[in-house]
Amino acid sequence: MDKTNALKNPVLNDETYFSKVVALADYVTSTWNPKMKWTWGEGLLGYALTLLDDYLKTDRYQKFLCDYCDYYVAHPPTVDCSDTSTPGLITYRMGKITGNPGYIALTERVLHFIKAEPRVLEDSINHLGNSREGKFYPKSVWVDSLMMFSVFPSLYASENNDAEMMTIAARQPRVLAQYLMDPSAHLWYHSYWVKSHHPYPRRKLFWGRGNGWVIASLPMILENIGEHEEKSKIIDILHQTSEALLTYQRTDGAFDTILSKKRKSYRELSFTALVASGWLKAVRLGYLDDSYLEPALKAYQCVIDALQFEGQAIFMPEISGPTIPLPIFPYLGYRLIPTSKNWSYGLAALFMAGIEFDKLRLRK
Repeated sequence: MDKTNALKNPVLNDETYFSKVVALADYVTSTWNPKMKWTWGEGLLGYALTLLDDYLKTDRYQKFLCDYCDYYVAHPPTVDCSDTSTPGLITYRMGKITGNPGYIALTERVLHFIKAEPRVLEDSINHLGNSREGKFYPKSVWVDSLMMFSVFPSLYASENNDAEMMTIAARQPRVLAQYLMDPSAHLWYHSYWVKSHHPYPRRKLFWGRGNGWVIASLPMILENIGEHEEKSKIIDILHQTSEALLTYQRTDGAFDTILSKKRKSYRELSFTALVASGWLKAVRLGYLDDSYLEPALKAYQCVIDALQFEGQAIFMPEISGPTIPLPIFPYLGYRLIPTSKNWSYGLAALFMAGIEFDKLRLRK
């Protein structure tokens, strides 16, 4: 579709499709306890709030985020896997804004983990690291690490001229694609078991949100690494996975939680928001062509239209709970994960999509 025609889409010219995102962020930060968990979903939510503040040119979420950081200055967290390195996105941004040495120390803890954690597959770490869960689950790399382990070092490297961190961040998409992206379907498996030398689950069973992490994170990494030698390969990976995903988009704009079994699972809105975020950003920055704008808007509209307003409360529904690739019955492991409202990572995906939507709406 021609971009000029796509920009005439009535959704893209309706300011309420962004104001509802801001209202949801305001509701969450005014009702949630800022002493959230030190883990991936909350880390992404906090980072998305920093991006909203930057975009709105406000500090409306700063107290909430500083309260979060203050709690962990007083109660130092364990950083032992990809998931527990993600909150570094919050402490880094808040440290830059406030200069608080406690926040900076938390960030340094995350940086040390990223640099020092042993590699299990080329330049990638065991996704579960040396956490308690990692002692029982097979050593493996996961698709989640594109967001949880790679985005922060790419951001830090770009702003601090850190060559080591830049190398770590820029290599991850190529390395993980080699082991996790199916060579014919161009969709991503959830994990790759290092000692067994195979992806898991097998038999072309593709988890939706995992592929959402790919689509959302790659444009973020690309934006941060600039003209790095890995850029063209990352763009190629983004093209292949995006083209593969197009055939799985439902008529309502959403995506199902399991891609390889159409209509045998359920629609999942955190995945849908991640795809909207990634495609909108990739089109805006020129990494994907304009034909992806209409599908991206359709996905974004689907999520916004699904928001539930109950008095002063606002909820994003149909978000599947935290998901691991179960060693047995993996299909049921995905299919039976219950959905709920306002999971942190779903909100983060929607907030990031909202920013990209509004930048296109205002032609920024």
